[in-house]
Amino acid sequence: MDTSTKGAPRSKEFDDVYFCAQDGLAETRHVFLDSNNLPERFTGKNSFVICETGFGTGLNFLAVWKLFNEVAAQDQKLHFISFEKYPLTSRQIEEYLQIWRFEFPDLFDELIKNYPDKLSGTVSIEFQGNVLLTLIFDDVNDKIASLESRVDCWFLDGFKPSSNPDMWSETVFANMARLSNKGATF
Repeated sequence: MDTSTKGAPRSKEFDDVYFCAQDGLAETRHVFLDSNNLPERFTGKNSFVICETGFGTGLNFLAVWKLFNEVAAQDQKLHFISFEKYPLTSRQIEEYLQIWRFEFPDLFDELIKNYPDKLSGTVSIEFQGNVLLTLIFDDVNDKIASLESRVDCWFLDGFKPSSNPDMWSETVFANMARLSNKGATF
């Protein structure tokens, strides 16, 4: 990863930014939380599953986790599954998300503390007893067929199609259809 002179973290593999330099958190809230009608969709569900096609810096996860904590009933569960072919280290994530540390004070520290050192395979991390983060450090095209979770919401966040055309594949879309619960959004 590289940072541009404008301050936005940039993927060297895809020559694209992870989030908008002006306000990546507002972008995350608009594109992923608001456009999928979260938190309304959490209501009345014992568990809610989100699957993301690019973990990147983890900003989307932190925003969802915070929102879930604010609105979910104590017995509700969130499972956030994310694929990442080119994972960042915890140090990189901490550096790039530092500007929003105050937005997620306890959550930010928990993510950094529990983020794996080994950035390969599948890693599941439980937070607060009701939030499960499953990180699949591999190509989504190679691993999505083995996923069995029923998904309520998809975050398609693997950079723009012109930068990363392989992520926007028939394999991904066919498996999204297979895995989606009735009424799933993306």
